Amino acid sequence: MRVSALASGAVAVVLAFAPPASAALRAPEVPQDKPQVLSGWTQPGPASQDAWAVARGQQGEWGAYGFDWSTDYCTTSPDNPFGFPFRTACARHDFGYRNYKAAGELQAVKPRLDEMFHSDLKRVCGRYAGARKASCEGTAWTYYQAVKAFE
Repeated sequence: MRVSALASGAVAVVLAFAPPASAALRAPEVPQDKPQVLSGWTQPGPASQDAWAVARGQQGEWGAYGFDWSTDYCTTSPDNPFGFPFRTACARHDFGYRNYKAAGELQAVKPRLDEMFHSDLKRVCGRYAGARKASCEGTAWTYYQAVKAFE
């Protein structure tokens, strides 16, 4: 009987200092500017691409936002077709798709994300000249058409 009374007392002490069930189950607050930050990092321009790249390198600083940084890069297509480094453009495209899908808004922004992807690819191609540039641009167009049609 004495053990039972001690056990009951211990349970009462634990319960007295435990947070309410609703507080224990509450998800951490996501910053209110998350939609604006996400939008800012998923625009077609080079400033957006640069801002996203910096943030990607400092993901820990954005932990409160709960962004999905995972990527499979260019999925089943080569990440560096014909030596053109498309891997980072594919990663940013994945970032946009995954985070807008999680927010239930992918279909509304898909055309912009696909255009962002194409712009990123064209910036890669801007590093080349002549036939090499034309080959890169043709490959970029093919990748762009594929995401427009299939994703």
